[in-house]
Parts: sequence; C-alpha cells; structure tokens
Amino acid sequence: MFQTLVNAFKDKDIRRKMLYTFALLLVYRIGCFVPIPGLDAKAMGFESIATTDFLQMLSAVTGSSFSNGTIFALGIVPFINSFIIMQLLTLIIPKLERLTKEGEDGRQKITQYTRYLAIILALVQAIGIIFAWRQYIVPVYGNSLSKTNEVFTMISIIIILVGGSAMVMWLAERITEFGIGNGTSLIIFIGIISSLGSSLLGAFRTIPEQVKSGTTTGIWYLLGFLVLVFALFVLIVFVDSAERRVGVTYAGGRVFGNRQTQSQTTYIPIKVNASGVMPIIFASSLIMFPQMIIQFAQAGDSKFGIWWAKWLGTNGHLYAPITFILIIFFAYFYAQIQFNPDDVAKMLRERGGMLVGGITPGKPTSDYLRRINNRLTLFGAIFLGFLALIPTLILQQVPGFKTLGFGQAFSATGLLIVVSVALEFQKQIESQLLVRHNKGFLK
Repeated sequence: MFQTLVNAFKDKDIRRKMLYTFALLLVYRIGCFVPIPGLDAKAMGFESIATTDFLQMLSAVTGSSFSNGTIFALGIVPFINSFIIMQLLTLIIPKLERLTKEGEDGRQKITQYTRYLAIILALVQAIGIIFAWRQYIVPVYGNSLSKTNEVFTMISIIIILVGGSAMVMWLAERITEFGIGNGTSLIIFIGIISSLGSSLLGAFRTIPEQVKSGTTTGIWYLLGFLVLVFALFVLIVFVDSAERRVGVTYAGGRVFGNRQTQSQTTYIPIKVNASGVMPIIFASSLIMFPQMIIQFAQAGDSKFGIWWAKWLGTNGHLYAPITFILIIFFAYFYAQIQFNPDDVAKMLRERGGMLVGGITPGKPTSDYLRRINNRLTLFGAIFLGFLALIPTLILQQVPGFKTLGFGQAFSATGLLIVVSVALEFQKQIESQLLVRHNKGFLK
C-alpha cells in the first residue's frame, strides 16, 4: 500500500486529487475543534455528555466532536440515516424505484431527495440535542441567562448544528466528486481513527500511573488489546478479499468483422462479504433510533424508556440476538440490491456464455448463481454478526479493558469500517494509476 501511495504521488493529476482530499479532510478535522457559541465547553466532555452507549458511539463516529460540543457535532450521521431510509423507500415507493432505473438523471434526483431528508433529520436531531445540552447553555449577551436570551441561544445552536451537518455533507460530496474515494466513508474513517487514537493516548497515560501504584495489569491488557486488534485486522482483510469464482465459457466460432472468435474461459467473481459494513450500519441505526429519541426527549425514566433500556438497549437482554438477526436480514437485503442473478444470466445468454459444469443458460443459470450468492451471503452475515457483537462485548465486559477506556472508544465495527475504507481507498488509487498508465500506453 505504501508503494502505491508513492507511485500515486509521482503522478501530477493523482497527486492533486489526493492533496485535495487531504485538504478537505483537514478542514473537517479543524471544524471538529471549533466550539459552538453559547455552550460551556469546559463543562462538557466525554464523561458528562456521552452518558449512554448510543451517545458514546455518536461521539466516536464524529471524532469526539459531539462530546466536545463543536459545530460538527452531528457530523455525517444525518446523511447516513437519510441514505439508509432512501434505500429502503426505493423498494417500497414505485416512483423512486423507477428513478433508480433511469440512469444518471434518476440517481441525481434520488441524491437530491437524500440531501433534503438529511437536512430534515439534522434539524430533528439538533432540536433533541439542544434539550439534552440545555444545562450547558451560557448567556451570549449580558451576564444573566434570561428566558429570551436562552431561547435565542437555543435557536442559534440549532442553526449552527444543522449548518455544520450540511457543511460536512458538502465536504463529503466534494471529496467523492473531485478527490479520491468515497467522501462519506473517509469522513467516518477519520472520525473513528481519531477516537481510537485518543483512547490509546489515554491508555498510555493511565498505565504509568498504575505502574507507580504497584500494578502492571494495565500493560498486559494493552498488549492483549493490540493482539486482538491485529487478529481482527487479519480476519477482516481475509474475508473482505475472499470471493467465489464461478467459471464461464464463451463459445468460439462467432464472426466479428473479418475475424472469428475462439472459445474463452473466464469467471464471475462473487464476493463473500459484498455488502461490506452496510448491514451493521443498517441494523445499528434501526435498533438505536428509538434509543436516540428517548435520550433526546429525556424520557429515560419513563416506563417505556426503562423497558427499552432493560430489553433492547445496548446492554439489554435482547439487544445482541435482535442485532444479530437484523444484520443477517440486511445482509440479504443489500445482497439483492448489489447482485441480480437474473440480469447476469440474461447477459451471459446474449453474449453466448455458459457456466462451467454444463449448466444451461437462462433460468438454470440464474438459479445456480442465486443459490451460490445466498450461501455466501449467509456466511458473510454470520461473520458480520460475530464481528459486531463478540469482540465489542469482550472489551465492554472485561474490567481491565474498561479501565483503559477501550470499551467505549473501540468496536470491531469501527475496525471493519477502517479496514474496508482503507482497502477501498487503495483500490481507487490503483485504478487511477491503471487508467493513467493505459492512457500513456495508448498515446
């Protein structure tokens, strides 16, 4: 990967795109440290703001911007929720489904609808957040916080939060359009990396204090954490790169112009984890949405809030099994969107291709591909469910890891996002290098 980066920086156009991407990411990180006027930043912090697992996750995704009360506190979260909702609505609303089949114009319209919905969700979340932060509001004008001053300050903070979220969404789109990689994924990547870095820095500060007090258990827990991260990293790279190659034979004898084709053998690659981290994001967002409403409405002490926290909260009795089931459901849902066996079978028939093994074109081919895809999807879904629950529960339940702060700041889901985005970024650079090389060769 480092050699790929070196080669990319040698090319003028790719270097310009990479520097443009890094510059916009730097703008995002600077915004994560700009405090919102009207909030007592000294009284805010991870311990006092992120009091629930949902808020801790939100703070980790935004690179601690939420827990510090900055202008990018909402981050890219409203856009992600909007994207998920629009993906589901395209399967329910016929008009949106037709737009997905209208090519680039249809996709642009859906993207525009996604932006509008993201602004609405950002406004709803900002209103909920401001009531949760009400105790940290300080007078902007004068020395006392009058009722009028408080209302004015709350409205101003809501506008800043929504504007900050729109700014992050704009940065992500500019990266996707003019830079390298997916802007939304890279912004999430930067947020998780910064949160994990802060957690490691805090651990390195805690361990010397433990050693002075006569205990060395912190060192062993830190080593165990690093071994766990390395093992998960290897596992994620292995599964993310795994694919089933279905052999295809194209019959020879077809005449194109003045030449006659010969029989060729190739393959159809079907990835084991084609949906990436999306099923985890879908499942987590769905099960945590009521918890977000309860938290922002300050209804945690109500009967429904207590029941939800006991059974479906992040530490509830049914949270793990229901999340696991939702991950499997959304893995199949996303697999149906990405891979359509009927379309592949139709394309093979039109091009004179046939699967290796004597499977006839048409419905037998589509049924065979669907059966393989369903099996691979099941394995990938189980892998995602394991990755989303088991390592995170270990870090949250073992007291040594919790003492070092890894239980709140780290999750295997975050590591999956980091690894997936890093691999995708590398593939984007390699494809850019390949295109530039081919252009030079053709010239």
